[in-house]
Amino acid sequence: MPSPYDAVTAYFHAKDGNRPFLMRRAFAPDVQLEMVVKTEAISFPSTAQGLAEVEEVLVRRIATDFENVYSFGLARPTEADRLRFSCPWLVAMSARSDGALRVGVGRYDWQFSPDARCLVERLVITIDVMQVLPAAELERIIGWVAGLPYPWCRPDEVIATMPANEALSPIARYLKAQ
Repeated sequence: MPSPYDAVTAYFHAKDGNRPFLMRRAFAPDVQLEMVVKTEAISFPSTAQGLAEVEEVLVRRIATDFENVYSFGLARPTEADRLRFSCPWLVAMSARSDGALRVGVGRYDWQFSPDARCLVERLVITIDVMQVLPAAELERIIGWVAGLPYPWCRPDEVIATMPANEALSPIARYLKAQ
């Protein structure tokens, strides 16, 4: 039987791997997406309705603008989270246009269908912090996140291996508060 863990894991693989077809394993056809963006470092539409729009926003658009995308859930859902699950997240990616990096953190609020399919009916993605780093940091930053357990790890694992870089301080502060 599908679980919240299965749905959210499918989302990470779909988004990060530019595999929109995998979104069907995560989201209900009439899914509702809300984006709460608290930074000027990145922009997204505030809402998307239905699977096709969500695929466009969360997979195709990201793949058009970014590469080397790594997203992590910083807590794992269990069967107790069958209807609702919230967790912090971390993302790192590089811009296709100039190689500049984005490293961000925020919160996912998932709502799943009550039936056996356990598909996401509603997702609120809050982007609390998004830092921009120069392309010269690519190897160090992407090397760091590529070494984390994918796509699930704990905030303390992220902090313990985080490269020393002043631009990552807001990320570390956010994670320490989780």
